[in-house]
Amino acid sequence: MLVRWAAWIAAATSVALVAALVLLSRGGGSVALPGAPEASASSEGPAAPELDAGNGPIDDRPIAAPLRLRFGPDRIASPFRAPPRAGLLVDLDSGEVLWSRSPRRDLPIASLTKIMTALLVEHRSPARDRVRITREALAYQGSGVGVLPRGKTVQLETMLYGLMLPSGNDAAIALAQHVWGTVSRFVDHMNAQARALGLRCTRFDSPSGFEEVRYQRQAANRSCAADLAVLARILLDRPRLARIVRHRSVVRRFPIKGGRLELYNHNPLLKERYPGTLGIKTGYTDAAGRCLVAAVERDGRRLGVVLLHSPDPGRQAKALLRRGFAAVGAR
Repeated sequence: MLVRWAAWIAAATSVALVAALVLLSRGGGSVALPGAPEASASSEGPAAPELDAGNGPIDDRPIAAPLRLRFGPDRIASPFRAPPRAGLLVDLDSGEVLWSRSPRRDLPIASLTKIMTALLVEHRSPARDRVRITREALAYQGSGVGVLPRGKTVQLETMLYGLMLPSGNDAAIALAQHVWGTVSRFVDHMNAQARALGLRCTRFDSPSGFEEVRYQRQAANRSCAADLAVLARILLDRPRLARIVRHRSVVRRFPIKGGRLELYNHNPLLKERYPGTLGIKTGYTDAAGRCLVAAVERDGRRLGVVLLHSPDPGRQAKALLRRGFAAVGAR
C-alpha cells in the first residue's frame, strides 16, 4: 500500500513539473512547483524603502564622496580687500573650482564640525528615534538649544534641527551618545569616516566643534575648504539633511511647557532671504573666527561657497556667488 501511495505522489509531481515547463515555454511567467518555497518579495526586485515618519524613505546608502574637485585658474577675480584665511567657490555638480584661496590650508572649523556629526547621525538613525537627554548633554558649553529636558526623550529629527539651525552643542552631545553610546566612540567614527572619504585635512575631537580652553593654542577640530566643499555636497545628497538645513526657522513638538519649540537658523544667506539658498552651516569660535559653508541654486546650477575665518561671511559669500553665477551663465 505504501509503495503504491509513493508511486502515485511521484507521478503527480512529474505531471505538475511537465505542465509548469509547458506554461513557461508559452510565456506564462513563473510557476511554483510542488514542494518549492514561495518566492520572497526581494526576488521580484528591491523591497520598498522603509518609511521615515513624516520624512520619506530612509536613505541607507553608504556615505560616499560624489564630488571630485577640479582646480584650475580662477574664473573670477577675488573681490576682497580683506579676504578670508581660506575659502573656495565650487560648482557642486561638476566639481569645477571657480575661485579659491588656500583651499587645503588646515584651520580650525568650529561648528562646521556638525556637518559630519549630522551625516553620521542621519546615516545611523531614523527620524522616529527618541533621544534621551543626559546629564552630559546639559553640561555643554557655547551655543545650545538650551531647553532640553533632562531625563526625557526628544524626537531625533527635532534634535537634528537643534544641531544644524541654532548649532546646539547640547544636541551634538546627546545625539553622539544616542548613536554610539559615548562621545569618544562617536568621535572615533567621525575620524574613521573622514579617512574613508579621503578628507586629508580633516580631524575631529568633539561632535560639536566647541574648543575648550586646553585647545586654544591648537584647535582640535580642523579641516580645510576643499574637504568642507566635499562634505557639503554629501549633505545635499542626503534628502533628510538637505531638507533640514534650508529652513530659516522651524517649530517642532517638544516636551516643555506649551509643547512647542521654535528654532532659528544662523545662516546669513537664509536670514536675508538670498534667492536660491539651500543652506548648510555656520561656525564661530575665537580660534576659528567666523566660518560659513553655504550652497545656492540658480537656473539648475548649484554653487557652494566655503569661507574660513572671514571678516564678514554673508557679504563675502554673496560677492563670490554673484560673480560665480555670472561666470557659469546663470542669473
